[in-house]
Amino acid sequence: MGREFTDRDMDIFNKLAPEAGENNISQMGHPYPFILRPISHRFAESGEDFRNRLEKLKREDVEYLADLAIEGKEDVRGLEDEDMDSFFSVLEGFSPEKLEELKDKLGMI
Repeated sequence: MGREFTDRDMDIFNKLAPEAGENNISQMGHPYPFILRPISHRFAESGEDFRNRLEKLKREDVEYLADLAIEGKEDVRGLEDEDMDSFFSVLEGFSPEKLEELKDKLGMI
């Protein structure tokens, strides 16, 4: 069983996937355990679409997602490769230090 989304998680999820209709339940009937992975695999039509969705978020929201990933509560390794690159690129634009911390946590430095 995945983590339960907080109000902030739902707010971010809804910004990234408004077409979900404020519903974070998968087609299998389970709540999504992560925010970014279903956006990458279910909602974004391309890497460019994924990036455009991320760019609608505030700096604080992108950093929050990075913090969740650092804590092991958000999955960035499970994203499509170009989506992971897009997340890193958007994060780098806001906080190169946070990107370095995340990559270090993931063993990517």
